[in-house]
Amino acid sequence: MGDMTNSDFYSKNQRNESSHGGEFGCTMEELRSLMELRGTEAVVKIKETYGDTEAICRRLKTSPVEGLPGTAPDLEKRKQIFGQNFIPPKKPKTFLQLVWEALQDVTLIILEIAAIISLGLSFYHPPGESNEGCATAQGGAEDEGEAEAGWIEGAAILLSVICVVLVTAFNDWSKEKQFRGLQSRIEQEQKFTVVRASQVVQIPVAEIVVGDIAQIKYGDLLPADGLFIQGNDLKIDESSLTGESDQVRKSVDKDPMLLSGTHVMEGSGRMVVTAVGVNSQTGIIFTLLGAGGEEEEKKDKKGKMQDGTVDASQSKAKQQDGAAAMEMQPLKSAEGGDADDKKKANMHKKEKSVLQGKLTKLAVQIGKAGLVMSAITVIILVLYFTVDTFVVNKKPWLPECTPVYVQYFVKFFIIGVTVLVVAVPEGLPLAVTISLAYSVKKMMKDNNLVRHLDACETMGNATAICSDKTGTLTTNRMTVVQAYVGDVHYKEIPDPSSINVKTMELLVNAIAINSAYTTKILPPEKEGALPRQVGNKTECGLLGFVLDLKQDYEPVRSQMPEEKLYKVYTFNSVRKSMSTVIKLPDESFRMYSKGASEIVLKKCCKILNGSGEPRVFRPRDRDEMVKKVIEPMACDGLRTICVAYRDFPSSPEPDWDNENDILNDLTCICVVGIEDPVRPEVPEAIRKCQRAGITVRMVTGDNINTARAIAIKCGIIHPGEDFLCLEGKEFNRRIRNEKGEIEQERIDKIWPKLRVLARSSPTDKHTLVKGIIDSTHTEQRQVVAVTGDGTNDGPALKKADVGFAMGIAGTDVAKEASDIILTDDNFSSIVKAVMWGRNVYDSISKFLQFQLTVNVVAVIVAFTGACITQDSPLKAVQMLWVNLIMDTFASLALATEPPTETLLLRKPYGRNKPLISRTMMKNILGHAVYQLTLIFTLLFVGEKMFQIDSGRNAPLHSPPSEHYTIIFNTFVMMQLFNEINARKIHGERNVFDGIFRNPIFCTIVLGTFAIQIVIVQFGGKPFSCSPLQLDQWMWCIFIGLGELVWGQVIATIPTSRLKFLKEAGRLTQKEEIPEEELNEDVEEIDHAERELRRGQILWFRGLNRIQTQIEVVNTFKSGASFQGALRRQSSVTSQSQDVANLSSPSRVSLSNALSSPTSLPPAAAGRECESYCLGHHRRQRRVGRRAGAGAPRTWGAASYD
Repeated sequence: MGDMTNSDFYSKNQRNESSHGGEFGCTMEELRSLMELRGTEAVVKIKETYGDTEAICRRLKTSPVEGLPGTAPDLEKRKQIFGQNFIPPKKPKTFLQLVWEALQDVTLIILEIAAIISLGLSFYHPPGESNEGCATAQGGAEDEGEAEAGWIEGAAILLSVICVVLVTAFNDWSKEKQFRGLQSRIEQEQKFTVVRASQVVQIPVAEIVVGDIAQIKYGDLLPADGLFIQGNDLKIDESSLTGESDQVRKSVDKDPMLLSGTHVMEGSGRMVVTAVGVNSQTGIIFTLLGAGGEEEEKKDKKGKMQDGTVDASQSKAKQQDGAAAMEMQPLKSAEGGDADDKKKANMHKKEKSVLQGKLTKLAVQIGKAGLVMSAITVIILVLYFTVDTFVVNKKPWLPECTPVYVQYFVKFFIIGVTVLVVAVPEGLPLAVTISLAYSVKKMMKDNNLVRHLDACETMGNATAICSDKTGTLTTNRMTVVQAYVGDVHYKEIPDPSSINVKTMELLVNAIAINSAYTTKILPPEKEGALPRQVGNKTECGLLGFVLDLKQDYEPVRSQMPEEKLYKVYTFNSVRKSMSTVIKLPDESFRMYSKGASEIVLKKCCKILNGSGEPRVFRPRDRDEMVKKVIEPMACDGLRTICVAYRDFPSSPEPDWDNENDILNDLTCICVVGIEDPVRPEVPEAIRKCQRAGITVRMVTGDNINTARAIAIKCGIIHPGEDFLCLEGKEFNRRIRNEKGEIEQERIDKIWPKLRVLARSSPTDKHTLVKGIIDSTHTEQRQVVAVTGDGTNDGPALKKADVGFAMGIAGTDVAKEASDIILTDDNFSSIVKAVMWGRNVYDSISKFLQFQLTVNVVAVIVAFTGACITQDSPLKAVQMLWVNLIMDTFASLALATEPPTETLLLRKPYGRNKPLISRTMMKNILGHAVYQLTLIFTLLFVGEKMFQIDSGRNAPLHSPPSEHYTIIFNTFVMMQLFNEINARKIHGERNVFDGIFRNPIFCTIVLGTFAIQIVIVQFGGKPFSCSPLQLDQWMWCIFIGLGELVWGQVIATIPTSRLKFLKEAGRLTQKEEIPEEELNEDVEEIDHAERELRRGQILWFRGLNRIQTQIEVVNTFKSGASFQGALRRQSSVTSQSQDVANLSSPSRVSLSNALSSPTSLPPAAAGRECESYCLGHHRRQRRVGRRAGAGAPRTWGAASYD
């Protein structure tokens, strides 16, 4: 069924439904059309057609309280009639499609053309050949052997192209397979709570059927469409479907429609499921997308395909995700028009990662060098030939000789192409991909589930981490350890007999009823273990307190079931408290309240004394209590929670919507201090971060004293240091001007010293993160990582360079906005992520150091050889072996080095540090000098040293000479030993350190050596090799070993002396132009752009391969998984649109960029732009604002478009 297209699936369901419609009181068609209505029309329709929601439940043969019976036949029947909660995935790309995509690489296309020309010419015998009057170039004499041997070179090039393409396609294919595997694993893990046969059970999202009663709560992502039947204070963010950012309040009588793919932002309740899978609102949109997908793709192939089209990656990521995955961007792109596109441009997630920027820069530099070299080669060869022929030998140009001359010129062109091919490190995209993919795989073991590949590398450059306190730095196992009850402050759990009976009864009721009924304490799984806490941890702590007082909360709850609760004010970040109203037997009302102690105590005007009677509680009593009870508790690192109640008369009934009046005049029952111990491994992890140059800041909703105490325990702050601990209010006061607007200069005064932000709202967290990222206070732009678990952390997680969501405690929304999910919710896993991130960067530097040495040597040898002897000592096929095997294998060997703790001993590299440092440049040039000296020595005096025939100026097509074979063999041996040198890039002496920890490396070095023996001894004509004697082999290996000795010599030269060495691949400050200057600098940018646009676009495609390979893993996502793909796409389109319109920054229209056939493919353009200007999307944001996208962005809209 997975292979069925959406439309087949849909029509099959239609048929089913028409045959079975009668078994239930309503058909799928009716329910579908009902779910398309909104608000009051829906209520009217339900009333007219069915009566009420209860009646719909009866027709669907389900009970609002007990749920479905849950028997297998019943569930099966429902699946047949109403469909499954599953959206069939698009067919995966076939292997041939992947091969075709790999063939789009420009470097490969150039090679193919060269090979085909070469093949064609080898079979083409021009008439002028016999003409004695035509000149012949030295070393290029045509003879009858040419026809037999000439095709070998062309065929070998084609063979190598086929190898590269197959490797790439296979890589992509296996990745796609892995990705689908991961996707289905995530799908199985995605559970939802439903009621079946009166039992509350969690079932996989795909198992939900029409008629199920689902329990929904804060932070959920709705997996199917349904009708709201009971609940309190439910607010839904429907922006993913409607694009409206305001939260929609749901109620049974005003708007009961709950739609799949929307987020629960507040409250809780139950719904009856009415549509699943392809029939849900999200499913319908997918069906449209799926049907429209095919034609789209053909159109897109031309440009967008390069970077994974929106469509493909969306649906790919998406439909595999089953029904949980429902986010609706495509709607907006279809009809949103201009303003929306601008919004999309502004919301673009992050600028290009540091590494990508530097690689692009380096690629351009190498591309230029290669083009120049190959052009010079061709020019020299052509000039040499023409001067030699027509000037020195004074031969006339005869018409019948033209084809012969053309053939020579083509041969020169091929030599030029060979030089270019050697210059371009085509192993680079592979190395990056392998390194990232390997790291991501290994990070899974370290509890990091990476959802965006580049996040892994960005993490290595992190300079600041803003962490939550609860659950990340602490164990999130709450226990009450102190209490203030009946005028007594107990330093440990009081004896139950010492508490007044009336007080005790109120306390137990207040805690049992005024907490989510999903929160429970279950018996331990193993003997002697701690009881299991399920649900909200703070509430678990309070329920544990009830159990410690030898009381039981279950009877209270069974007496007052959830349906009987009169009104619930759920906890949110504004109220910082939760209250529940119940109706007492005498028709009067009682409200229980609990929340942050300083907030709830402000609303108390009475307090229960020792005998359980309320006494007056004046503001000065409150101040005294804060001083004597709350502050000492907070200074011990405890969270203080106040529990209170209030009675209301039965008539007149209070106006429950007037919260300010209701949540007032409370009577305090008790104040408890809840301990959440610091995780034992956190202080060490934070110390490692600080040593690695990363500042850790704590952002928490807790009381400032509690936060400070925990921060000291963790080691975030050390007594006696100069640091700031602020509360949210104070923070806002300091960063806003008189008009209440946030000013960057004010934030810059605060953030460098800020270590703890307490009582902060989600907006404060977002403001802080944005403030640090936008700051120009330090010379390096700060790279900020953020942890979050709540729905309200979404904006901050999105804004950060790397967002970490909690795998256990995190809500779907938080996971959705994040880049990496911490599967164990532990801060020390973040340190592992930093280590892996730095390792990726280093691995790629190692690879570059090795790769560029090979390239420099090969280019110079090919160049000088071609110019001096008209025949390169390293033949094209040998070059390709060096290139292919060395590139691919070396990228495997060097990219899979495991990280070590020493990576954490240095500061982050930052954006301005070049990819190739002076030390690396010293190594590259140093080793190149050694290798070139030896190769040229062998080339010009080798025959004398070994007493063999000279290979120079041998007649063409004489059998391969031993002389040139020795040169080729020595060259490969030197590369092999230099690969060991390349393992260290910071000038360390011991290059063998930890070599056995990387079995892949050892295998590859030995494997390459073995294959080399085979090639030399048995390669024969295709490889231009002749077998060597043992003593000749010994010499080759000996010269290779010299590399290791030479490496030690190079390490002794102090880098500081070599001021003349240039670094490469640096992102300069010019690329991060501050906003103000950007207006005047449009000219400069255009210039930079023209620079970039020349021949190297060719090279961008090489890099493009990275993107294409990453495309599949592109959305390593749980939950609704194509936002990443979309965001990435929108960032790419937004940048390409800037390329198209650089001249007129005030008008940005997306359609222009995509429709004008001349504009670059978004992929290339996007990457170009990013590489030359990182400050650039700041301008974009401003442009967007100017063009009318200036409405204040609340987070609902911001996060999803």
